Amino acid sequence: MSFQLTIEPIGHTIEIGDDQTILDACLRAGVWLPHACCHGLCATCKVQVTDGEVEHGNASPFALMDFERDERKCLACCATAQSDITIEADIDEDVDARHFPIKDYTGRVKEMIDITPTIKGIFIELEDAIEFQAGQYVNVHIPGEAMPRAFSIASKPASSRLIELNVRRVPGGKGTGYLHDLMTPGDEIRLTGPFGRFYVRASDPQPVILIAGGSGLSSPRSMLLDLLEQGDSRPITLVYGARDRGELYYHERFLELAEQHPNFVYVPALSGEATESAWGGFRGFVHEAAKAHFGNDFRGHKAYLCGPPVMIEASIRALMQGQLFERDIYTEKFLTSADGSEAIAKSPLFRSI
Repeated sequence: MSFQLTIEPIGHTIEIGDDQTILDACLRAGVWLPHACCHGLCATCKVQVTDGEVEHGNASPFALMDFERDERKCLACCATAQSDITIEADIDEDVDARHFPIKDYTGRVKEMIDITPTIKGIFIELEDAIEFQAGQYVNVHIPGEAMPRAFSIASKPASSRLIELNVRRVPGGKGTGYLHDLMTPGDEIRLTGPFGRFYVRASDPQPVILIAGGSGLSSPRSMLLDLLEQGDSRPITLVYGARDRGELYYHERFLELAEQHPNFVYVPALSGEATESAWGGFRGFVHEAAKAHFGNDFRGHKAYLCGPPVMIEASIRALMQGQLFERDIYTEKFLTSADGSEAIAKSPLFRSI
C-alpha cells in the first residue's frame, strides 16, 4: 500500500510506502530535505505536517518535544505516512548541490588493508556505479543489525564503480567489529546512498581549507582528489591531525600531491607523538596547526571540517578567532543512537552543528 506525499513550498507530489519514512521517500525521488543523523536524534529534518496523519516512529523526545507533536511537527527520518499527507519543509537550494536519487547498491569487497592500527581501508566493487558528490557518505548494512552504519566515501567521484571506505574500529562496536573482524575480500556488501550536504562550494572562488582528524579524513580526501583531478586552480590547504605517526594515514601520498600541485599545501599535525621520535612536523592539535600555519588569520577562505566532535568544536573556535565566520565554515558529523540526548546539543558558536 502507498500514499501520496506533497512537499511544500516546492509543490512536488511523490509516492510514499506505508512503511517508508518521509525522508527516505523524498531522497529516493531526488527531492532533498534537510537532514543529518537519520536516527531521530538531531532534529535537522523536522517538518510541519499540514494535512494527513503520520506515525512518529523512533523520534527522540529531546529532538521532538511533546508540544511539537501536538503542533503536528514530525522528524522526516522517522515519521511514516498513515494517509495521504502534505508537509512544509525548509528547503534551501544551493547552486553547488547536486541532487542524486538515493539508491540501494550491492557490491563485493575487493580488498581490505590496514591503513593504521585502528583504521581499515575497505575497497568495494559495486555492481552498478554510484553517482555522488565528493564529501557525501553511504549507509552500510551490517548483517544481523537493524540500523545501518554511515561512512564517508574516501575515493573520488570519478571512481564510481570502485569506492573506498575508511572504517575506524569503535571499541565494542558491533558494526565496525563486523567490518574489521568478520568481513573478508569476496564478501557481498550492501549499501545505500549517497547522503549528505557536505561538499565543496565550487562556484565560490575563495581558497579552500580542509581540516580533518582521524578517519574524518575520508570526506576531505575525496574533495581534495576531486578538486585536483578537475584542475581546480584555487589554493587548497589540507590540515590533517592524528595522535601519532602510526595513525597518520596517506601521509606520503599527500606529500607527493603537494609536490605535484603548486596550489596544494599539506599540513600534518600529531598531538601525542613520542617526544624522542624523529617526527619533524607540527606537534599539537589540528586546530593549533591551522592557527600556526595561517598566522591566526583565516579571512577570505572557505573551510570544510570533518572529524570527532571535539576537534570540530575546537577548529570552529580557532577559525572564528581568526575572523572566519559561519557563512564560510562547513562541517560533517555523524550521530548514532549511542549519543543519546547529548547528540542534539548545539554549539553556542555555530548553529549548523
